[in-house]
Amino acid sequence: MRIAMRRTSSRRLRRAAFTLLEVMLVLVILAAIAGIAVVNLGGIQDRANIRLTKTTIAGLKTAMETYRMEVGSYPTQLNDLHEQPSDLADPDKWLQLRKDPIENDPWGNAFTYTNSGADFEIRSNGPDGQAGTDDDISSKKEA
Repeated sequence: MRIAMRRTSSRRLRRAAFTLLEVMLVLVILAAIAGIAVVNLGGIQDRANIRLTKTTIAGLKTAMETYRMEVGSYPTQLNDLHEQPSDLADPDKWLQLRKDPIENDPWGNAFTYTNSGADFEIRSNGPDGQAGTDDDISSKKEA
Protein backbone atom coordinates (compact mmCIF):
# COMPACT_ATOMS: atom_id res chain seq x y z
CA MET A 1 0.00 0.00 0.00
CA ARG A 2 2.85 2.36 0.70
CA ILE A 3 4.22 1.86 -2.83
CA ALA A 4 0.83 2.69 -4.38
CA MET A 5 0.57 5.90 -2.34
CA ARG A 6 4.05 6.97 -3.38
CA ARG A 7 3.24 6.49 -7.07
CA THR A 8 0.00 8.43 -6.77
CA SER A 9 1.58 11.37 -4.93
CA SER A 10 4.56 11.30 -7.31
CA ARG A 11 2.20 11.59 -10.30
CA ARG A 12 0.29 14.43 -8.65
CA LEU A 13 3.52 16.36 -8.10
CA ARG A 14 4.55 15.94 -11.74
CA ARG A 15 1.12 17.11 -13.01
CA ALA A 16 1.06 20.12 -10.67
CA ALA A 17 3.94 21.79 -12.57
CA PHE A 18 3.96 23.15 -16.15
CA THR A 19 5.93 21.32 -18.78
CA LEU A 20 8.60 23.11 -20.78
CA LEU A 21 6.41 22.81 -23.86
CA GLU A 22 3.49 24.57 -22.16
CA VAL A 23 5.72 27.40 -20.93
CA MET A 24 7.26 27.86 -24.40
CA LEU A 25 3.80 27.93 -26.00
CA VAL A 26 2.66 30.69 -23.64
CA LEU A 27 5.84 32.69 -24.37
CA VAL A 28 5.31 32.40 -28.13
CA ILE A 29 1.72 33.62 -27.79
CA LEU A 30 2.79 36.56 -25.61
CA ALA A 31 5.56 37.50 -28.07
CA ALA A 32 3.07 37.47 -30.96
CA ILE A 33 0.63 39.70 -29.07
CA ALA A 34 3.45 42.10 -28.11
CA GLY A 35 4.60 42.27 -31.73
CA ILE A 36 1.13 43.16 -32.95
CA ALA A 37 0.78 45.83 -30.25
CA VAL A 38 4.13 47.44 -31.10
CA VAL A 39 3.29 47.63 -34.80
CA ASN A 40 -0.10 49.23 -34.10
CA LEU A 41 1.21 51.70 -31.50
CA GLY A 42 4.13 52.73 -33.71
CA GLY A 43 1.73 54.23 -36.23
CA ILE A 44 0.03 56.27 -33.52
CA GLN A 45 3.29 58.08 -32.69
CA ASP A 46 3.93 58.91 -36.35
CA ARG A 47 0.42 60.28 -36.81
CA ALA A 48 0.77 62.39 -33.65
CA ASN A 49 4.10 63.80 -34.88
CA ILE A 50 2.59 64.66 -38.26
CA ARG A 51 -0.35 66.45 -36.58
CA LEU A 52 2.05 68.34 -34.30
CA THR A 53 4.13 69.44 -37.28
CA LYS A 54 1.08 70.62 -39.20
CA THR A 55 -0.10 72.59 -36.16
CA THR A 56 3.34 74.14 -35.67
CA ILE A 57 3.53 75.16 -39.33
CA ALA A 58 0.02 76.66 -39.15
CA GLY A 59 1.05 78.71 -36.10
CA LEU A 60 4.21 79.90 -37.85
CA LYS A 61 2.18 80.78 -40.93
CA THR A 62 -0.13 82.95 -38.82
CA ALA A 63 2.87 84.63 -37.19
CA MET A 64 4.34 85.30 -40.66
CA GLU A 65 1.17 87.04 -41.80
CA THR A 66 1.11 89.13 -38.62
CA TYR A 67 4.78 90.02 -39.15
CA ARG A 68 4.01 91.14 -42.72
CA MET A 69 1.16 93.34 -41.54
CA GLU A 70 3.32 94.95 -38.83
CA VAL A 71 6.63 95.33 -40.69
CA GLY A 72 5.45 95.45 -44.29
CA SER A 73 7.25 92.34 -45.58
CA TYR A 74 7.83 88.72 -44.65
CA PRO A 75 10.84 88.02 -42.44
CA THR A 76 14.10 86.96 -44.04
CA GLN A 77 14.43 84.01 -41.64
CA LEU A 78 12.20 82.18 -39.16
CA ASN A 79 14.18 83.44 -36.17
CA ASP A 80 13.05 87.02 -37.03
CA LEU A 81 9.78 86.11 -35.32
CA HIS A 82 11.73 85.67 -32.08
CA GLU A 83 14.64 88.14 -32.31
CA GLN A 84 14.58 91.54 -33.92
CA PRO A 85 16.59 91.57 -37.14
CA SER A 86 19.32 94.20 -37.31
CA ASP A 87 18.55 95.22 -40.90
CA LEU A 88 14.96 96.49 -40.46
CA ALA A 89 14.17 99.82 -42.14
CA ASP A 90 11.98 100.84 -39.19
CA PRO A 91 12.88 98.84 -36.04
CA ASP A 92 9.94 100.39 -34.15
CA LYS A 93 7.50 98.39 -36.29
CA TRP A 94 8.99 95.05 -35.22
CA LEU A 95 6.89 92.95 -32.87
CA GLN A 96 8.17 89.84 -31.08
CA LEU A 97 5.73 87.16 -32.23
CA ARG A 98 7.49 84.15 -30.68
CA LYS A 99 8.56 84.02 -27.06
CA ASP A 100 10.95 81.11 -27.72
CA PRO A 101 13.20 80.35 -30.70
CA ILE A 102 11.80 78.09 -33.42
CA GLU A 103 12.40 74.47 -32.41
CA ASN A 104 13.09 71.54 -34.71
CA ASP A 105 10.29 69.34 -36.00
CA PRO A 106 9.39 66.21 -33.97
CA TRP A 107 11.99 64.17 -35.92
CA GLY A 108 14.79 66.52 -34.87
CA ASN A 109 15.21 68.35 -38.19
CA ALA A 110 15.09 72.12 -38.62
CA PHE A 111 12.16 73.64 -40.49
CA THR A 112 13.19 75.13 -43.83
CA TYR A 113 11.92 78.57 -44.78
CA THR A 114 11.97 80.14 -48.23
CA ASN A 115 10.82 83.67 -48.94
CA SER A 116 10.20 84.91 -52.47
CA GLY A 117 9.20 88.39 -51.30
CA ALA A 118 5.52 88.05 -52.20
CA ASP A 119 5.09 84.60 -50.72
CA PHE A 120 6.83 82.13 -48.41
CA GLU A 121 6.97 78.44 -47.60
CA ILE A 122 7.70 76.66 -44.32
CA ARG A 123 8.59 73.01 -44.75
CA SER A 124 9.38 69.95 -42.65
CA ASN A 125 11.07 66.97 -44.29
CA GLY A 126 8.65 64.69 -42.45
CA PRO A 127 9.27 61.29 -40.86
CA ASP A 128 11.95 60.15 -43.32
CA GLY A 129 14.00 63.35 -42.94
CA GLN A 130 14.54 63.57 -46.73
CA ALA A 131 13.56 66.69 -48.66
CA GLY A 132 11.36 66.32 -51.71
CA THR A 133 9.60 63.09 -50.77
CA ASP A 134 5.88 62.39 -50.42
CA ASP A 135 5.91 62.67 -46.62
CA ASP A 136 7.14 66.29 -46.56
CA ILE A 137 4.85 68.68 -44.69
CA SER A 138 4.56 72.19 -46.11
CA SER A 139 2.70 75.42 -45.46
CA LYS A 140 1.71 75.34 -49.15
CA LYS A 141 -0.08 71.99 -48.87
CA GLU A 142 -3.54 71.61 -47.41
CA ALA A 143 -3.12 71.01 -43.67
